[in-house]
Amino acid sequence: MKKLIIIGASGFGREVAWLVERINKQNPTWDLIGFVDDNPKIQGEIINGYPVIGDCNSLKNIQDTFVVCAVGASKMRKSIIDKICLINPNIKFATLIDPSVEMSNLVKIGKGTIICAHTIITVNIEIGSHVIINLDCTIGHDAVLRDFVTLYPSVNVSGATYIGECSELGTGMQIIQGKSIGAHSIVGAGAVVIKDIPEKCTAVGSPAKPIKFFE
Repeated sequence: MKKLIIIGASGFGREVAWLVERINKQNPTWDLIGFVDDNPKIQGEIINGYPVIGDCNSLKNIQDTFVVCAVGASKMRKSIIDKICLINPNIKFATLIDPSVEMSNLVKIGKGTIICAHTIITVNIEIGSHVIINLDCTIGHDAVLRDFVTLYPSVNVSGATYIGECSELGTGMQIIQGKSIGAHSIVGAGAVVIKDIPEKCTAVGSPAKPIKFFE
């Protein structure tokens, strides 16, 4: 079995630990040795049966151990990954896919990506590195999800769509076929995207419209 550390011991980190357990029930793969988290108040605690073994700086000298970042916010996740790659340029990232995921063989998935239970991913799809696809999502043919994208639960991504780097799609939102969401944008829960969403904005509503732009 391969050693694994989860970065982030909050709610989604605990869900990822459960995902690892689900993988191991079907095919023993990962020896989950614990969490790392920069919160000093939880160092040394046992969370859902796994210890918090240090902060991100503790990854400096690890060898023969995979890590995965279970921090939902895209911008923060990218910052953490950039930091630990500087600390340890040889670090290895695990890709975790729940056993219940339905997915064709015509899907490309980058390193460090997490795909949660009951998601359906069809054909000719490109998913980048360090992407989080949460529970019960659907992704249609020819979709492209760039690095550090986050899909919260029950997001529906139709075919031939483009989701830019570090964007976040809120719970239950939908994007119709052939539309795009710009890099570093946030689409609110329950929104319906029927027109392209520009980069670096927050968009909400049905139909979704930008309400705020940021640097």
